[in-house]
Amino acid sequence: MDIALRDHVFSSLLHWIDLFTLFLSISIEAYIFVHKWNPTYHLFPMSCMLLLSALQRLVFTPRQVYLVDFSCTKPPSRFRAPISGLLEHLSLIKVFDDASVAFMTKLITTAGMGDETYFPPSLHYIPPSHTHEDSIEETHIALFPALEDLLAKTNLSPRDIDVLVVNCSAFCPSPSLSSIVVHRFGMRDDVKTFSISGMGCSAGAIGIDVAQSLLRVHRKSYAVVLSTEIMSTGWYSGRDRRKLLLNCYFRMGGSAVLLTNRREAKWWSKYRLVRLLRTQRAFDDKSYLSAIREEDSEGITGFSIERNLLTVAAQTLRSNAVALGSSILPLWEKLRYGVMKLCNKNAAPDFRAAIKHYCLPSSGRAVMKEIGKGLGVGGREMEPALMTFHRFGNQSSASMWYQLAYMEAKGRVGRGERVWQLGMGTGPKCNSLVWECLRGVMAKEAEKGPWDDSIHRYPVGEGQEDL
Repeated sequence: MDIALRDHVFSSLLHWIDLFTLFLSISIEAYIFVHKWNPTYHLFPMSCMLLLSALQRLVFTPRQVYLVDFSCTKPPSRFRAPISGLLEHLSLIKVFDDASVAFMTKLITTAGMGDETYFPPSLHYIPPSHTHEDSIEETHIALFPALEDLLAKTNLSPRDIDVLVVNCSAFCPSPSLSSIVVHRFGMRDDVKTFSISGMGCSAGAIGIDVAQSLLRVHRKSYAVVLSTEIMSTGWYSGRDRRKLLLNCYFRMGGSAVLLTNRREAKWWSKYRLVRLLRTQRAFDDKSYLSAIREEDSEGITGFSIERNLLTVAAQTLRSNAVALGSSILPLWEKLRYGVMKLCNKNAAPDFRAAIKHYCLPSSGRAVMKEIGKGLGVGGREMEPALMTFHRFGNQSSASMWYQLAYMEAKGRVGRGERVWQLGMGTGPKCNSLVWECLRGVMAKEAEKGPWDDSIHRYPVGEGQEDL
């Protein structure tokens, strides 16, 4: 049974048990009163009600999933790809004609990226290298530092990890990415490992879903979710414009997230998982083909982005947002949205009634602003996504964690506030994670993140509008 459906069934069952317990207690109390029994008997229905309430919550309440901490890789400065150097680099690669170079130049200079994004070592060569060894080396650079930092921050040993989930869309080696991590860190022989591929930028949320599903079953466990995209595999060396976009927007990065279901962890964890929702439109032909990996006319493999992608993305996001809103928005906002919907078919719910912070897909400045407009959020809510794209580019499924790190570095996430992480990827898919902050982030913690040497310079440029 789907975890979300199971939780809904449990919630409904708890509701009916509460009603039955209340009815039974009132009936017994009325019977005692009518028959004028000894006053001490009045304690019996109250005791039954308390006992049944405690038992049903002990048996039926699903285990909470906590986010203990997370880390993001900040690659060495020698891997930087400043815009001027990148444009010169593209012009020197003979596989691109003048039209392709001009097209990529326009995309790169108008997308909203800065001069401190990172390319893997293989893409600094002329021509770029695409070997299996290059991809393995990039995997080590992107994932190992993030996991090492996470283990150091949480004082855990690799052998304490019970579940390991690694997601990377394009690179799927054998042995798997999860086996590479287990081998490098010497994890236990019974650690449950999973490698997720082909899920695109939404894979970060899918990895969390896999981990939390296992945590619902296995008691007192720790789960690690690693997210990255290997550019050495995804680089396109052809002339099909539909496939050149990934060369322009995607950059190297990686993240590591530690989850647990231990009850005592709520006292030191950063966040609690409130809601996880996944939707997709792979059943529709036009949606399915809007973003797809395929060969061009010359037999060169690349990732095609079709013109209808924005329309498809809007439809996918709308269905996800409506379903999410029905479960997290307060009643008064649902009523307001219902009335507005009757008057205006394009009305959207105001998620700021339930959520204060947002991690949006890092798909370029123009696209991010359209997403923010569709969700009805302003410049301050879009700032983490815009600034993360400026500083680090698009790291696919890991981008949402760089954005959360930005908020923490700015000291914006307070106890009790909610964060919405939105991931959209191929399929197409739209996945949402809603977290509740359990404790504020200490200054020393924020100083050690990926923004440690640059947060004081942000926000910059258009990211300061409407803040």
